[in-house]
Amino acid sequence: MIFGFGKAKRDDDDDDDYEQDVEQVLFQGALNGQQADLAANARLAEAGLVPAKEMISDALRRRAETIRLDPKGNASVVSVFVDGVRYSGGKMPKQRGLAVTQVIKLLSGLQIKQRTKPQSGGVKVEYREAPYELRVRTTPVEGGERLSVQVTNMKESLEKPDEMGFPVELKEKIRELTGERRGCVLVCGPPQSGTSTFTRGVVLCIDSYLYLVNHIVDMEGRDLGNVSQFEALPEDDLETTIGRAARSETDCLYVDPIRNAETAQVLFRMQDKVTLIAEFPARDAATGIAQLNKWVEDPGVVADGLAGILSQKLIRRLCEECKHAFRPNPKLLAKVGLPPETKALYRPPQQDDDSYRCRSCAGLGFKGRMPLFELIEMTEEMKELVASGAGPAEIKSLARKLKMPSMQREGLKLVAAGKTSLEELQRSFKG
Repeated sequence: MIFGFGKAKRDDDDDDDYEQDVEQVLFQGALNGQQADLAANARLAEAGLVPAKEMISDALRRRAETIRLDPKGNASVVSVFVDGVRYSGGKMPKQRGLAVTQVIKLLSGLQIKQRTKPQSGGVKVEYREAPYELRVRTTPVEGGERLSVQVTNMKESLEKPDEMGFPVELKEKIRELTGERRGCVLVCGPPQSGTSTFTRGVVLCIDSYLYLVNHIVDMEGRDLGNVSQFEALPEDDLETTIGRAARSETDCLYVDPIRNAETAQVLFRMQDKVTLIAEFPARDAATGIAQLNKWVEDPGVVADGLAGILSQKLIRRLCEECKHAFRPNPKLLAKVGLPPETKALYRPPQQDDDSYRCRSCAGLGFKGRMPLFELIEMTEEMKELVASGAGPAEIKSLARKLKMPSMQREGLKLVAAGKTSLEELQRSFKG
């Protein structure tokens, strides 16, 4: 058993299934090409390599998209995030946790002696004949370093808008918003909502045969097709770089995330030169507009310079192998806004006896996630409201009135279609 997640062999398990359960990950080299010298770090490898492989292998077996190792007192605590939900990964002695962190840093091309500054890198691995990329970040915290590992199954990597679930009408609207060679088209979302992937999808929706689309973002090896990198000179600030891009006849420029007021103000000063695409953290699109007003300090400038703001939330998909149908109460349908003719809804198995677990989803009742999209477009009516300094509630109300795409409406469609449950929809919007 590995960190409390190992699976004991049952009498009805065949040998092949059992062998697959104990298969371990194979490390295949740092993403930056730096060679890990395990021989020169033999004591570290002896202490940390095996538990590192066990931790990563167990997380991949559970379909984790994120792994975290945190120092907590005399122990190191493992957490795995599966479809956006955090699960305990057990504990290990603090010294072993330190060795695991250092070994993964070494394999990822990071400096193992640097423990007081954040670092980021990555490593290629193989597990059950599938290639993965692990994006590794370390952050100094009280008691040591926090290790965060973002997992990408390269066989299931989402690289195109269709693979990301973009509806046809959303792709068409993005092309419309980015076709004016002016204005900010922004993407926002909460942590763990796939905002960066969603933003890349927005960029890829632009017709690069009609428009010159460039980026100044570190793509970390990801392919953006016909979108080319625009060279940002070391001596230039962001405003100068955007100006140079505009003068080179760039129509759309994908820039680094907005993290502060200074960056937001630069983008809105330059939005009349070129269409600017960027992401930033916010709970939803309406809250994102309020954040922009705070940063830019002039709602009128935001209303004029914002072409549209998109947001995404990822919601868990019910496991097709074990989901259960039930007949909903008509009062429930009316309360949540579903059509009264809805004959059945679905939910995970409701079982007190956990002796049987669905093999497809490992007993979680959910397998994979789906996106919910929303878009607030700056129509004349919306511009007037935003310029007045309206808050998120008023902006949402007008967006509903104008029938703009909303995550709540899209979520109810998925519930009605049996793709997810009402409980999951409520969970995803809680807080």
